[in-house]
Amino acid sequence: MKSLEDLVSLLLQLVNGFWVTLSIFVLTLLFAIPLATPIALGRMSKNRILSKIVGFFQLIIRGTPLLLQIIFVYFAPYYIFGAKLSGYRFPATIIAFSTNYAAYFSEIYRGGLESIPIGQYEAAQVLGFSKSQTFFRIILPQVIKRILPPMSNEVITLIKDTALAATIAVQEMFRVANSSAATNVSIAPIVFAGGFYLAASYLITRAFTWGEKKLSYYH
Repeated sequence: MKSLEDLVSLLLQLVNGFWVTLSIFVLTLLFAIPLATPIALGRMSKNRILSKIVGFFQLIIRGTPLLLQIIFVYFAPYYIFGAKLSGYRFPATIIAFSTNYAAYFSEIYRGGLESIPIGQYEAAQVLGFSKSQTFFRIILPQVIKRILPPMSNEVITLIKDTALAATIAVQEMFRVANSSAATNVSIAPIVFAGGFYLAASYLITRAFTWGEKKLSYYH
């Protein structure tokens, strides 16, 4: 940086880019967390056709790079339907991210649900609990407690994956930092952007650690 003004200007640009990064992060969680529930239930369904279809969907999503999925979601409407792509960059990013993370979250949900011994369902039935009471009062609290550690890994990965949105020219923080680094022939923008990602990851880690402590009522 040549001067203090340049530094302030860079930080302001990164902050603007960070708001876009944060928007991608929050909206992805907002859509992916609930969307993962029907996917997990479909995978666990006794209907083998439904279970196979959901399993194939998960295979495609988890077996291909998120980068490729972002490109596909962005360009597919144009190549398939001839649709105009104006203003579609950010919605395409949210669709791709939400679908990808819902597929990963669904497997975490499935693991949590299947880890509960069947005896607990039988005991609840003997005690007169309805199916909804059994799920919400007995099963769900245990599932949430068990899935928090793997969910924290995915959520921390998400904040870093937001940089992939730069692929379709979404003005998130990494793209802003990369453009500034190229213009100023300096690695300072990349270093500052790394600081933003690190701080965000630290706050997410602290939030999940707090949540795990709150739920560690048997220790």
